[in-house]
Amino acid sequence: MSIPLSILDLAPIAPGETARESFAASVALAQTAEKNGYRRVWYAEHHNMPTIASSATSVLIGHVAAHTSSIRLGAGGVMLPNHAPLTIAEQFGTLETLFPGRIDLGLGRAPGSDQATMRAMRRDPMSADSFPQDVVELQGYLWGESRVPDVQAVPRASTRVPLYILGSSLFGAQLAAMLGLPYAFASHFSPDALHEAVALYRREFTPADLTGDGVLSEPWVIAGANVIAADDPADAREQLTTTRRARVRGMISRGPAAPEYSDEQIDAFLLTPNGHQLANMMKYSVAGTGDEVRDFLENFAATANADELIVAHQSQHVAERLRSVELTADAMLGASV
Repeated sequence: MSIPLSILDLAPIAPGETARESFAASVALAQTAEKNGYRRVWYAEHHNMPTIASSATSVLIGHVAAHTSSIRLGAGGVMLPNHAPLTIAEQFGTLETLFPGRIDLGLGRAPGSDQATMRAMRRDPMSADSFPQDVVELQGYLWGESRVPDVQAVPRASTRVPLYILGSSLFGAQLAAMLGLPYAFASHFSPDALHEAVALYRREFTPADLTGDGVLSEPWVIAGANVIAADDPADAREQLTTTRRARVRGMISRGPAAPEYSDEQIDAFLLTPNGHQLANMMKYSVAGTGDEVRDFLENFAATANADELIVAHQSQHVAERLRSVELTADAMLGASV
């Protein structure tokens, strides 16, 4: 049986394109994923990043859900310390009411932004410390078991919104295990603690003292990887090179007064110790034909001890990204292209 395959859509805004075009691309990607057998598409909360359009995550989920019919859609994730748990419960209760049985809620504790943006969002610098309590409070609202007397989330859907803990360290693994929730590791950009975190999660997993839909009896691990599949393997590898340069350029060239670095300068930087460190963020990446992608992903799933893979199709152009979605599904799931 093939491993379930899902997508992380970073809702990128390519050079020369608009956020509106990014949203249209996200709709096309989800429709293609739905047609080709993917389980879910997730969007991540980021702020003050000119190249990422998913800041209003729940709004984007609703937009894509209205243009698809069956694929699951969700947050991968909402950065809960940026919000009151009741607010997120209301948003996702609304989504689940509108699109029953199709909504996921992945939760992280990072800011999804820099320090200045954190202040602009009025985020308390200590808010991450209450993340475990906030997850439990949020779950209570969504599942009709409010932990706050006389307060309920309205609307609350008749079906439960499943929660996922996202992380790239041992903290998230411990919390997911303690709460009996599925765990998604962000190995597509933070690979180093993957194996240790998954082992800890599986070792310490305790089923929640709850019953009904959304409650796990066994651990469930989702691991992330970057994928570029193309008909021409050389083209796929060139796309990956372009993507790596763009990611590094974005990380070292922030702000309106930041210098513009050429490809040659980025390539030279990647040969330095600091460059190696940034390049390592994309350690779990593959570029090639559908068969090459399948071989990599099957080995990755086995070594990561993952129950499901969530892949970020990193091609810069929409047509190339959609083709990558199709070729990967054909190789991994046997979907028709």
